[in-house]
Amino acid sequence: MSDAAPKSHTAHRGRFITLEGGEGGGKSTQADALRDWCAQRQIPALRTREPGGAPGAEEIRRLLVTGEPGKWDAVTEALLMNAARRDHVVRTIRPALARGDWVICDRFYDSTLVYQGAAGGVATETLRSLIDVAVEDTRPDLTLILDIDAETGLKRAGSRAGSETRFEGKGPAYHARVTEGFRELAAREPERCVLVDARRPVEEVTRDILAAVSDRLPVG
Repeated sequence: MSDAAPKSHTAHRGRFITLEGGEGGGKSTQADALRDWCAQRQIPALRTREPGGAPGAEEIRRLLVTGEPGKWDAVTEALLMNAARRDHVVRTIRPALARGDWVICDRFYDSTLVYQGAAGGVATETLRSLIDVAVEDTRPDLTLILDIDAETGLKRAGSRAGSETRFEGKGPAYHARVTEGFRELAAREPERCVLVDARRPVEEVTRDILAAVSDRLPVG
């Protein structure tokens, strides 16, 4: 029997990047651009999303993002979000990081802290307890917050087709609290979070995001 120490997953752990922000900020577009940037550098990268990202989590997603805005209160939303998150972390995110892949996630637990917390009124302590159970030690290395005012963001989001519009229907005041909540988060955790002005042309936003990733998570 070999006396060699078992190989540590953390020695080869990938990078975990999350994109956050209010509606219409362009998170999906920028996640695609970041995945392409990784591919150009031969970095294996998984692009995923929340709620969703694993089979069970996608089933819960349909409950959360379709239907009337008032069908769930903020506490129920938080419970469903973290149930989906647990499935996502266990089945998708952790295995990818253990392989050494980079994970690029469109929303993660900061959205819960802002949407159900800052905007929805659920106590931060309650949300952090739920999040701790769902993710344990699986935390982002870098969070890119796409900053856009609620009015502009909702106009952009309103141009998208599809039925996943439940949160957009919560109204301007709710989304103004979302915007402010993300700004406060960026100010509170500057070591992890980078606030990016998302009102500008897509190419300018992409440039700043790639510069932030290169600076914070150097390759090689």
